[in-house]
Order: sequence, then structure tokens, then C-alpha cells
Amino acid sequence: MPHSRIRRAAVGAVGLLLLSGCLHAAPASSIQEAPKNLGAEDVVSAVQADPALKELLPAEIRQSGVLTVGSAVGTPPIAFHPQDGGPPRGIDIDVADAVARKLGLTVKRDQVSGASLLTGLTAGRFAVGTANFSVTEERKKVLDFTTYLTDGTGILVRDDSSLTEVKDLAQLCGSSIGTGVGSTFENDLRRQQDKCAQAGKQPYRVSTYSDAAAHFLALREGHVDVLVSSASVLRYAAAQQPGLRLAGQLDRRDVGLATNRGAGLAEPLRAAIDALVAEGTYQKILAKWHLEEAGIQHSAVNPSAA
Repeated sequence: MPHSRIRRAAVGAVGLLLLSGCLHAAPASSIQEAPKNLGAEDVVSAVQADPALKELLPAEIRQSGVLTVGSAVGTPPIAFHPQDGGPPRGIDIDVADAVARKLGLTVKRDQVSGASLLTGLTAGRFAVGTANFSVTEERKKVLDFTTYLTDGTGILVRDDSSLTEVKDLAQLCGSSIGTGVGSTFENDLRRQQDKCAQAGKQPYRVSTYSDAAAHFLALREGHVDVLVSSASVLRYAAAQQPGLRLAGQLDRRDVGLATNRGAGLAEPLRAAIDALVAEGTYQKILAKWHLEEAGIQHSAVNPSAA
């Protein structure tokens, strides 16, 4: 296929990814300042390079010694700005940094929006993208994914809620639900609102918020009964904020580091993640961000997506 046709196909596919809602993490508009010491514990700098794994890298990256990373920065624990204005922190940051160290590389990171992240990957401006990307068949047409976490649709409530183990949206009928404006969660909620009518129940009501702090406040003050968002974000919030608890997770999806399709990076990244699991660094990263339940035992490249 001529280069121009390949580029048009890639751009068109990126457009589809954007329209379908490419990120699970909170969008850039919901960035909130976090306490200065939040996530400051260093669990990465002790990682030692493995020369054998470095040999698996594409020659250009191996010779440069640099891994260029594009990172979407939004909400703890995925990736966020600490209060002191220093470099971003989060599980995406720690995993990418640890993987780079294991491969004997230095990270050069750009903080980018979701749209710029996808176009930057396909244009080759950076080699790896981190944005709490869930693996989908549509995205796999353009990108390779190396898994490092699982995520899904989480349900957060106040401690005084009668909801205990939510397994289906029909259990939220009659409730007021808060979620991120324009998110995949809002789309899913609106698309499935007829579940309540089918069950002979009152519909749930959806309120949207562009700021993460605003929807947590809405839950605390009783303006909504439930928050629906990334299970990882809500699990971490429940661990950090008294009076809130995770009441369920509706699905479980693989989350991966994204690389340009066929770039030759996915397998070296997988080998590095498995090495981090074997030595225990991966488990330390999970514990730091209270995401042990979202961990994996082995990484995979481009697993089947439901």
C-alpha cells in the first residue's frame, strides 16, 4: 500500500478511536491538584536494567537509549499533577518508568491530551502512549497494546448507601448517578437507560461533571447517590477519602501501554513487565496506588477484547 494511503487509513482509524471515546481515565478537563506528598514514595528507581531484554528492542530505540512516552495526565491514581508543580505521578507514570529502566532506557515524556496522544503515536512523535487505554478490537487496528492492568466501570457510594454489591446497572434504577461529561461512562449509562423500564422500575437520572473534584463533592453532599467512572480511579478514591466505598465493578477490561501497530515495541514491553512482576517491583507499584485488585499475573500483547 502506498505511504499516502497508509497515512490516510491511520488518520481515519484514529478518528474512529476518538469518536468512540479513547480513554478510561478522566479527561484533561478534570485535572485536579493533588496533595504535595501524594504518591511521592519511590518504588521505581531501584529497578536494574536487563541487557538481554534491551537486545529485544528495535535497533533505533536501543541505540538511542531513550524511550519517548506520551502521557495523558488527569486524575489519581492513573496520572496527575502533584501540588508542588513537579513532574506527574501515578500508576501509568510508575509502570512506564519501571519498564524503561528494565529495558535500559531513559524516559523522555510529553504530557498530551487524548487526541494529541493518538495522533502523536501514529505520526511517530513518541514511541509509547499511556492513558489508561482499555484494549478494544477497534483500537487494535491502529495500535498494539501491552497489558499491565485491568480496569472497568466502577460504582462508588457513600458509606450510608444501601447498595452493597452492584453487578448490573438495573440495580441503580431510581438512583441519581454522577459521571464525567462526555465520557464513555456517560455514553454507556444513557445507552442502557431502557434497562430500568424493561425491569418495570423507575429510570435512573444522570448528572455529568467536567471536574473530578465536583463529582466527588456531589456524592458527598447527596446531590447524587452514586458515581460511575473508572474502577481504578474510584477504588483509589475510596482508599483515600473517608466515608466513601466501592460498591461494585460492572466489567473488567485489559489496560495496556499503546505503541504504533507493528513498531516492534510491544513484545519487549511485555517481557519487561513480566520481569517486573517476577522481581516484585510490579506488586510494589500496585500497592502504592491501592490497585492490587486490578493487577495481572502476566502481560499480554493484543489480547482479545470483549
